[in-house]
Amino acid sequence: MRGLAMIKEDIPVYYFSKIKDYELRKLVNIKQQFSNNIFDNWFNNPIIIKDSEIKFLTELLNKEFHFIRIYKEEDLKVKFIAPILNKIDFRNINKEIRDFYEEKITYQTDKFILTGTTDFLISKGLEYSEKPYFFIQEFKKGKESSYPESQLLAELIAGVELNNFNTMKGAYIVGAIWNFVRLEKLSEDKYQFFISINFDSTKIEELKGIYKNLLFIKDEIFKMS
Repeated sequence: MRGLAMIKEDIPVYYFSKIKDYELRKLVNIKQQFSNNIFDNWFNNPIIIKDSEIKFLTELLNKEFHFIRIYKEEDLKVKFIAPILNKIDFRNINKEIRDFYEEKITYQTDKFILTGTTDFLISKGLEYSEKPYFFIQEFKKGKESSYPESQLLAELIAGVELNNFNTMKGAYIVGAIWNFVRLEKLSEDKYQFFISINFDSTKIEELKGIYKNLLFIKDEIFKMS
């Protein structure tokens, strides 16, 4: 089934979960750029992980190591990903920020609509997402029926436009591997994006790197609000 459907006023609708790379590139001018330096400020942050957090990550990895690569999507989310996200705790009641699972967002222009249910996002708003800041998209093992980059990029474009931002960050997960993404808006309907190196969550040092990268996002979002 294609990601394209037609609804009122004959505006084409593209769903995050189905949109393909070539479809996204027909809608907007978007190109990948290649630079490891673009992630320096993010990945080389001075955040120090607490001993209690290292203990938590080590115990979690020891428990789930043999299952991470074989878990189905929901199993991986509940058993491994969610505990990490909950440990970081993206909720701040005073700033009215929290994390959302399975939240629907929609971005509409006079030419197309991007919409769908997101796996995970951090957003302004306690009852519902008012201003998304960061997205994580999880995918089943393998890419036969998934388009991880285009699905996440469609969400990031929606987030940038809904917020009137120029940049937005996110991540996608395929099995044990995490990739972080930075999207930049250059002009109307024109974007560039960067994809990080792979982070293998079955390796403790790389798992700690994932954790640090997410802590940086938490601090960055809280400082923005």
